Amino acid sequence: MPTWQFFSDSEAETDRLGCVLADSLVPGMTISLVGNLGAGKTRLTSALAAGLGISPETVTSPTFMLIQEYEGRIPLYHFDAYRLKNLDEFYDLGPEEYFYSDGVCLVEWGDRVREALPEDYLRTEIEIVSPTSRRFQFEAFGPDSQHVLESLREKINTSTH
Repeated sequence: MPTWQFFSDSEAETDRLGCVLADSLVPGMTISLVGNLGAGKTRLTSALAAGLGISPETVTSPTFMLIQEYEGRIPLYHFDAYRLKNLDEFYDLGPEEYFYSDGVCLVEWGDRVREALPEDYLRTEIEIVSPTSRRFQFEAFGPDSQHVLESLREKINTSTH
C-alpha cells in the first residue's frame, strides 16, 4: 500500500495541505482520520472544506452530531466515531449512502470503524510532534485513493507556500 508523509510546522502549513488535498479529491472518496485528541483532525477537515469552497468557520467536530453535511464544489460528509460504543452504531448512521455518493467522506477516529469503511480509502494518521508541528502519514488502500495520494504528493511538492 502506497504511503507518504508530510510534516507541518504550523497551522498555515496544515491549511495548505488541506486545500491541496481538496484539490486532489474526487467524488466518492473516503478519508479516515486517525490521531490523538488535539492532533488536528478537525483542523485538517476545516482546511479541506475551504479547498472545496466551504467556509471553514462552519466546520466543527461532529462529536455530538456524529455527522455533519456541508455543501461545496463537492459535498463533504464529516463523521466522528469517537463516541460510538460499537460498530453497529456506526452502521446505524447509514454510512454506505454517503460512501458511495457524489461527495467526499471524512471519518474522524476512522480506526474505530475500520471494518465499516469502503475497501478503497485514504488513511491519514496525524501525530503531534510539538505544540505547533504535526506529522501526517497517508496510506492508500485501493486504486482511487492511490491516485489521490499521488496527486496530493505531486501538487504539494509543486505548490508555493
